[in-house]
Amino acid sequence: MKDDPDIPSLMADIGRRAKTAAASLAFATTASKYNALVCAAEHIWADRFDIIAANHKDIKYGHNKGLSNAMMDRLHLDEGRIQGIVDGLHAVAEQADPVGEVLADWKQPSGLNIQRVRTPLGVVGVIYESRPNVTADAGALCLKSGNAVILRGGSESFHSSCAIHRGLQQGLKDAGISVDAVQLVPTRDRDAVSEMLTMTETIDVVIPRGGKGLVGLVQREAKVPVFAHLEGIVHIYIDKDADVEKSLDIVLNSKTRRTGICGAVECLLIHQDALEKVGKTVLSALIHEGVKVNGDEALQAIDGIAQATQADWGKEYLDMEIAARVVPNIGAAITHIRNYGSQHTDCILTENTDTADRFFAELDSAILMHNASTQFADGGEFGMGAEIGIATGKMHARGPVGAAQLTSFKYLVRGNGTTRL
Repeated sequence: MKDDPDIPSLMADIGRRAKTAAASLAFATTASKYNALVCAAEHIWADRFDIIAANHKDIKYGHNKGLSNAMMDRLHLDEGRIQGIVDGLHAVAEQADPVGEVLADWKQPSGLNIQRVRTPLGVVGVIYESRPNVTADAGALCLKSGNAVILRGGSESFHSSCAIHRGLQQGLKDAGISVDAVQLVPTRDRDAVSEMLTMTETIDVVIPRGGKGLVGLVQREAKVPVFAHLEGIVHIYIDKDADVEKSLDIVLNSKTRRTGICGAVECLLIHQDALEKVGKTVLSALIHEGVKVNGDEALQAIDGIAQATQADWGKEYLDMEIAARVVPNIGAAITHIRNYGSQHTDCILTENTDTADRFFAELDSAILMHNASTQFADGGEFGMGAEIGIATGKMHARGPVGAAQLTSFKYLVRGNGTTRL
């Protein structure tokens, strides 16, 4: 890492090299991209102990910085998590190449044949916090989709991200692809983020992956188009026709498997007719597992439940804490989610398919689930190999952002001496 780097000059150079790399990567062969990803996976696994050693430096830095338990969990790497990174690289490698895919093909009465085909976006800037695995996920997905990428990881994950990035670049070298296709900003200086947000001549889109503060900053200051990933204020609605055992398993998994991910449930809505049959069993199990439950007035009679305040509705805890409220019907549940949700992921637990269909029809979250853990809100679990994030906006990309979502399209028009009357 350079001491006191000239940030504007540094970022301008990175941008120019990324743009040059993107021009050739756009028509790189499927085989070369596949080889780069497979070789990168091999290098990262071979270097796993060096990566873990680098991660230990970041863990110490995170402790000194006073990061929350959830943030520390996101930061932590061990052999199992590195195996997950390697598996993700292989999964992306095995996917169909989206570049050049024909989305539509038709003929006009004029004699023209028109095709709409996938094409890379160009240069993608990814700004992220804590999670060093995003270095590999974002690098892999951008490479697969023919995009050059500029990665700016969080200061707390700097050493881990650098170690993973070295493996990615070695894979590019092995495959004969320019290492400028996947670049990591080599400084913790926050000015690098501000600079990225104004690089309209070299960056085509910015994707922030992190907390509300980071995403808000990017949305306010970016002159480059943004794929926004807002908070994961995830709701589960337990309907009056919910199954007890399914509800118990799903809610516990949704909250406690990993509390620090954006797919963790943060608010439980319980139909008043399900409270005795299902709700109390689920709430008691959460409390038994060490989850702090902040409940409304209707739940105060249950031992161990704290009094919820207005601030608990619409709060992303990312911890062993959850809000809970009793609602009179599905309509009230939908209204609550509309008022307090972040259009990330919401779930209904019910055995009534008509009720589930209504939930799906009347809510417009990026991901809607029926009788499944919200921890499945993940590109890898959707068969995308990995994801850069969950986009909660409605333009271009929405939901898990995988390789296909990192493409645009162009029209190929073919004639035979065709002229217009």
